[in-house]
Amino acid sequence: MSSTVVQDFNHVERCKDSLYMGTPPRGFMDPKLKKICQRYADRPRYVTLYDPEKRIPVYSAYTFKKTEGDRRVDYPWMYEPQLAEMDGNGNMLPFPTGYLHMKFEDSQAVLDDYSDVVLYERAHLNPDQHQSTPHDRAATYTLTNVVPEMREFNIGPWREFEERIRIRLNNFCRGTAFIVTGVTTRGNMIHRNNQGRVAIPEDVWSAYCCTEYDRNSPHVIRVLFPSHAALAKNAKEGNSVHEMTVQELEIFLKNNMDVDQNLQLFYDNCISPSPLPLYLQHTI
Repeated sequence: MSSTVVQDFNHVERCKDSLYMGTPPRGFMDPKLKKICQRYADRPRYVTLYDPEKRIPVYSAYTFKKTEGDRRVDYPWMYEPQLAEMDGNGNMLPFPTGYLHMKFEDSQAVLDDYSDVVLYERAHLNPDQHQSTPHDRAATYTLTNVVPEMREFNIGPWREFEERIRIRLNNFCRGTAFIVTGVTTRGNMIHRNNQGRVAIPEDVWSAYCCTEYDRNSPHVIRVLFPSHAALAKNAKEGNSVHEMTVQELEIFLKNNMDVDQNLQLFYDNCISPSPLPLYLQHTI
C-alpha cells in the first residue's frame, strides 16, 4: 500500500477524484492535521485527514463503489510510514512483526494499541463494504482509516447504517456518490503502558453527495438526495443512528469540533448542477 502525506489533496495526481468537485471539506483548520492520499498498488484510492496526536482520522473521504455487500476476505492491517519519516518511498506497508513498530508508534496507532482492548473494535471510516475491487477493499485496512468504536455500536447500529446507505446508493444513485465519514472526540483515550494512545470518538458522523440520482424514485427516497447525513453516539446504548440533512450535521459539527464557522462538507452544498441553461431556469 502506498500512501502519501501531502500539503494538499490536489498535490497528488488523481487524489482529488475522491472528493466531490475535487474539493475537500472546508473549515478543518488545525495545522497539526495531516492530509493523507491513501494509495494502494500505485493508485490513489481515497483521502484521510489524520490527527497524529490523537492517532485517529478526523475523516476519510471516498467514492462509493456499487457492490453486492459480500463479507470481506482477510486483508493485512497496514500502517503509514510517511507519518513517521518523510524519506519513505511512499509505500504503505503491512505491520512488521516484533519490535520494529517502535519506530513509528509516536505518529500513529499500532496494532498493540487495540490488542488488549475488550470494549472497542477497530472500525473503518471508509468501510470495505462500500468498495468493490480487492485493491480498493484492501486499501481500507490501514489504521489511519480506523477509529475505536464500542463493539455493540460497531456491529449493531453503525453496521446497519452502512448497509442501508450501500443499498440506497446502489439502487438510486446513478452517477458517483461521494462520502465523508468522520468523528468527534471529547478527550477519552485508550491507554497503553499508562500513556494515552488513541482517542476514542464521542460521535461518528457521515454524509453523502450524489447529484445524479433516480428522479423517478419514490418521494421518500427522493428527499434523501442529492445529499443526506447521519450522526450517532459511539456508545454501548443510546447509540442509534439519526439521519439528518447535511446542513443539520454541519451545525452540530461546528458546535462539537475544532472547526471554522465556514465549515462545508461538500462544495456548494452538493447542489445538483441544473440541466437547464441559465436563461431558462427562472421560468420553472
